[in-house]
Amino acid sequence: MTLQRTPLYAAHQKLGGKLIEFGGWEMPVQYTSITDEHLAVRSAAGIFDISHMGEVFVGGPGAEAFLNRTLTNDVRKLAPGQGQYTLMCNARGGVVDDLYAYRMNATDFLLIINASRIAPDVAWLEAANAGAAELRDLSGQLGAVAIQGPNVAKFIDTALPGSACAGREVAKISDLKKNEIGVFVFDYATIYVGRTGYTGEDGFEVIAPAEKIEAVWNRLLAAGQPFGLKPAGLGARDTLRTEVCYPLYGHELDEETTPIEAGVGFFVALDKGEFTGRSVLAEQKATGPKKRLVAFKMTEKSAPPRPHYPIHVHGQAVGQVVSGTQSPSLGLGIGMGYVPPEFAQPDTRLGIEIRGKLAPAVVVKKPIYKR
Repeated sequence: MTLQRTPLYAAHQKLGGKLIEFGGWEMPVQYTSITDEHLAVRSAAGIFDISHMGEVFVGGPGAEAFLNRTLTNDVRKLAPGQGQYTLMCNARGGVVDDLYAYRMNATDFLLIINASRIAPDVAWLEAANAGAAELRDLSGQLGAVAIQGPNVAKFIDTALPGSACAGREVAKISDLKKNEIGVFVFDYATIYVGRTGYTGEDGFEVIAPAEKIEAVWNRLLAAGQPFGLKPAGLGARDTLRTEVCYPLYGHELDEETTPIEAGVGFFVALDKGEFTGRSVLAEQKATGPKKRLVAFKMTEKSAPPRPHYPIHVHGQAVGQVVSGTQSPSLGLGIGMGYVPPEFAQPDTRLGIEIRGKLAPAVVVKKPIYKR
């Protein structure tokens, strides 16, 4: 299989990034080490290539109604320049994808979708649309980077100066509030900057034409270096999101798992009217799901938990780990997994089967890591 490469492939090679296959893409897993890059994001700043993510623009007079019939959250609540986390479900309530939806103006929206789900998502949206709105998949024409960490707001205006001309109209990028997006001009090109991320830290995501994203990357690296900015790979992105219990499609979420089971029911607006999967989700909300996603910490020194490791309670296998790693911030093994509801309460004692032996763990409240 021929792997896809982002517009930043040459930049990763120049920086010595270790490249691996991820969802059909050749991406950097690390540059120095996962721990080094993880701790840089927690203490200063890190920059990630997220050009493999998808961007779909939905517009026209029917766009709002179409998205509200197709997504779980209520896009009517969004003012221009605001975004929200939301999910797209099938008729069984299973998750087709989780995504970010931004309202750019009264009739136009931008959806940020997962790399491995671009083709299924676009097909799903086109089938559900039936001409109600204009859909434009620009994933192949755009690149994107995420800059994350407590120091990012100190240098982003130096790297990308200027005022927003659409979306949330602000004098400079750092004036954006959490989950807001603005449209700026960089090197005579339109770029989109949202104040969001996947690490639990403050930060921004920048979307630019593919031919401009390397210049954006270089400008940010230069401006951020005095503030501790380091390039970071998929390894740190995964440990960071696991510490704060953000779901990853294919791990916590899939077409057989509902948002209620995954613990993201807050982003399901049952009161907005009909949308795909609503009846199943409403019933689960009322009666309770048959499985729940829990977060856990290892309580003794052991090898880190990994996906697919069995979860035991009282010596019986009751579930399975879906995400597991060694937490660089906490110095111990952590993870998430699905168990029956009766074992989902914090302080429930678990055994994680690691290499044929049960290692003790305990259910904890989410997020696992708190600043």
